[in-house]
Amino acid sequence: MWKRGKMPVWRFGVYVALFLIASFGLYTGTLQWLTEPSSLSWNLPLNGQVIVLDAGHGGVDPGAVSESGVLEKEIALQVAMFLRDYLQQAGAHVLMIREEDLDLADPNTKGYSRRKSQDLKERARIIRESDATVFISLHCNSIPSDKWTGAQTLFDTEFEDSKVLAEKVQEALRETIDADRGVKKREDLFLLKHAGKPGALVELGFLSNPDEALLMQEKNYQKKLALSIYKGLLAYYSEK
Repeated sequence: MWKRGKMPVWRFGVYVALFLIASFGLYTGTLQWLTEPSSLSWNLPLNGQVIVLDAGHGGVDPGAVSESGVLEKEIALQVAMFLRDYLQQAGAHVLMIREEDLDLADPNTKGYSRRKSQDLKERARIIRESDATVFISLHCNSIPSDKWTGAQTLFDTEFEDSKVLAEKVQEALRETIDADRGVKKREDLFLLKHAGKPGALVELGFLSNPDEALLMQEKNYQKKLALSIYKGLLAYYSEK
């Protein structure tokens, strides 16, 4: 039978030293992994960020309506729900202006124009008083001509970050759904002007174009729109 010889003292010392070095490396590496925010949140890139999602219109206000009866308020809400899920999975705290088919006017307020005015003021107040760093408002476009198509992101010049956010979202829309429109400055939109925070309004497409109106009804396309905006927000926060 083979008998193992006695291990020399020097070799035993080498093994002990190597063991201690390896243990120390493992300990410091683990400690660094546990204490660095980037390590903890590598799969939660928006951890700690508060974002408001505003699905435009709702309740008595349908927004734009396509020839086939597609309602802007429904498309905006469906995309907002998909976008909310993407953002929450990335660690963001999402404040939804609405999650149902309703407006934010007082139930006792009568008249469409009065309800619309009160609704917009309430949306702006919620965003302004929130802890959000940015907000996204979702809408659909509609014009008399049926030839125009494509998603477009609008911004107000009150905050420099609004333009940066709009550009990041539009770039992601261009990459994901091939939207070739550029960002557009709008200083006449109530919510962008009075929300008191950086934000962007995304026109998801043209309901006045029959083909795009049908496309925006498809769940897969709605998810692509939401994913585009999500990617834009990721790019915005990574730059900030």
